[in-house]
Amino acid sequence: MSIQLITFDLDDTLWDVTPVMQDAEAALRNWLAMHAPRLGAVPVEHLWEIRAHLLHAEPALKHRLSELRRRILFHALEGAGYARGEAVALAEGGFQVFLAARHQVALFAEVHPTLEALANRYQLGVITNGNADVRRLGLADYFQFALCAEELGVGKPDPKPFQEALKRAGVAAEHAVHIGDHPSDDIAGAQAAGLRAIWFNPQGKPWEATTQPQAEIRSLAELPALLKSWA
Repeated sequence: MSIQLITFDLDDTLWDVTPVMQDAEAALRNWLAMHAPRLGAVPVEHLWEIRAHLLHAEPALKHRLSELRRRILFHALEGAGYARGEAVALAEGGFQVFLAARHQVALFAEVHPTLEALANRYQLGVITNGNADVRRLGLADYFQFALCAEELGVGKPDPKPFQEALKRAGVAAEHAVHIGDHPSDDIAGAQAAGLRAIWFNPQGKPWEATTQPQAEIRSLAELPALLKSWA
């Protein structure tokens, strides 16, 4: 079957997310130290306790990462003695600092040339569980749509995000393929929705899941030739 739609994961597929998140967390800590000194050096264990409590009370927050982080910050600030209104304002300010730093990504070198080559032949979309926005990354022109778990209320590996992608593109599942790094969220999730799945595995890790992906690549630069061979 010919491919008409290609959907991409973002974190750890178009860039390495670990250093990005480390820098974003550091930027947030520095901002809070300056603007919310009463918070002090909050142990990360305390923040995880707040997170666990919030998720227990409202499990759907696991798909709303931005809202979850805002609430964690709010509860930590309120617990440090800030009045409700001030805690809300500080939580939002801190979150915006975090979000700005979260978008300071270093795209893999082959991202732009690969997307440019593919966008001339296929519909391209994004399916992400994270809160990165392709519009803030200078990538929006490549994609017909971007779906995130926060907006959908459900994330990968649930088939619903993949089904929504097919609906947005007007393409049947057998004409679509998803590329991502996560064996469950990306590969199993896409296959459960009837799409083909390509495992992005730049580090050459062994495949440990039961169901195999339709293909494996070490670099996004391999995609055009692989898809052409399927045609």
